[in-house]
Amino acid sequence: MTLLTVRQAAARLGVGYSTLKQWIYQGRVRTRVTGGGHHRIPEAEVDRLLAPSTAGEAVHTPERAGAIVAISGRNQLRGFVDEVRAEGLLAQVRLRIGDQTLTAVITRDAVDELKLRRGDEALAIVKSTEVMIARQAHEPVRPTAAARPRRTDRRARRTNRS
Repeated sequence: MTLLTVRQAAARLGVGYSTLKQWIYQGRVRTRVTGGGHHRIPEAEVDRLLAPSTAGEAVHTPERAGAIVAISGRNQLRGFVDEVRAEGLLAQVRLRIGDQTLTAVITRDAVDELKLRRGDEALAIVKSTEVMIARQAHEPVRPTAAARPRRTDRRARRTNRS
């Protein structure tokens, strides 16, 4: 069984160190305490926290008929709301997923229905027929001295003309 430090577990979960410490103090996260009083978190506990919730745990909003209690989409990314910016009919929601961010543009009504606020846990479900792959560009190669065009000094050109 592998034990992780609080900092390592927080990085894996995509939450801040202080947030995870609060969860530990609240009893939401099971830990092992070392002889020195430090908390260590088993990998299995981190996996439990990362596991998608089951249909029985889904939130049902009674004021809206036909609420989704389960979804077939498998490309689910669990994260935390970093920012919500609403203007007009649309809203931009930025999720922090581990050390990455994902930005989605959705309707303002959807943000209001979901009651999305900074710090809330949320699930991004990606449905796409196309996936693009990209790489970071390498720095441009500078030409070597042999490949650079030769410069002649003005005085040398003047003497050649005379």
